[in-house]
Amino acid sequence: MRKNLKIPRIIKINWIKDTSISVVFNNGESRIIDIYGLLKNLNLVNSPAKILLEPEELSKVELLDHTLSWENIDQYITMRDGEKKRVPFEIGADVLFRYSKPEKSEILMKIGKMIKENRLKSGLTQQELALKSGTTRTYISRIENERSDIELGTLKKIIEAGLGKKIEISIK
Repeated sequence: MRKNLKIPRIIKINWIKDTSISVVFNNGESRIIDIYGLLKNLNLVNSPAKILLEPEELSKVELLDHTLSWENIDQYITMRDGEKKRVPFEIGADVLFRYSKPEKSEILMKIGKMIKENRLKSGLTQQELALKSGTTRTYISRIENERSDIELGTLKKIIEAGLGKKIEISIK
């Protein structure tokens, strides 16, 4: 039987600030990569990659084959015939995912806060809200504490079935 591999891939660069980059992975999660911490963990601080500690050089990043790529770093590989070929500097998306931190989402913070406020106003415990909405107390806690994403269908169940309110969504 073949195992389903879940390989992280970067699908978008959100922003670059100083020596940090925010990206969106294919699991929908926005994560922040601290380049200094990454290079330090990978023991690359004294390699040609140290140029990335300069914000101007870091900002030359491109998204190539679902990972971050820099043409401005000299890196060569030796081909089978012995010829040296210049290639862009890349760090695998799996490594970038491992050494990144989740980015707090404003919308998730607002949703978690709204659910908690309305749950408390209704006099419900997390367990009672979970039972009414068909989820678990742990899941309600994770949403209220901004530790979990929430699917639209689940949000609808929590708001309408659990809290007895109507959900309204707008895009601005």
